Amino acid sequence: MAQQETDEHEQISAGDDGFVVDTEDCEEREQAYRERGTARPITVVGNPVLHKECKDVTEFDDKLAALIDDMFASQRAAEGVGLAANQIGVDLKVFVYDCPDDEGVRHTGVVVNPVLQELAPERRVLDDSNEGCLSVPTAYAALARPDFAEVHGQDAEGKPIKVRGTGYFARCLQHETDHLYGRLYIDRLSKRDRKDALKQMAEGTPRYETVPND
Repeated sequence: MAQQETDEHEQISAGDDGFVVDTEDCEEREQAYRERGTARPITVVGNPVLHKECKDVTEFDDKLAALIDDMFASQRAAEGVGLAANQIGVDLKVFVYDCPDDEGVRHTGVVVNPVLQELAPERRVLDDSNEGCLSVPTAYAALARPDFAEVHGQDAEGKPIKVRGTGYFARCLQHETDHLYGRLYIDRLSKRDRKDALKQMAEGTPRYETVPND
């Protein structure tokens, strides 16, 4: 659409190593996305769209661009650092992020049709920090994940991209990719910890609008 064609500064370039440079102009890019978008309510655990693999994106068009705008608006409204399309009820493999790493460096971007890359054994250093999810509001649990992640996919125009992150940002990349394959973080917990997380959710009150499970 015209907005996307004229706002060339919003496109993330790739570095010499093929990985996106997602740390530049973060505030301006995120603001432009969300100001065009409309915040939508968040789907929560139990909603069928969260518990199955999403469809691949095949059309890189104005409709996809509008969805991405809405996702950034929804992410900001819910005060999240990452959001998958099925978290606003859309059955497509897309996620957005606006997330710091452990050094406080801000990363902002979009990944379409993401695939999480397998790590060599020497790269698998686990971090068992707490994790939360907009689709499991008010609940948190410790979950061990590798402290480095690499995701391959496409940008909003269908061009191949690679994204990598460490620490908290690595956790975000893994968390959001999981969503698009029908897995929530609580699905990786022990039965006891999953039960505790769901209890936290039942006892808490979300600070943002959610879609009730009828």
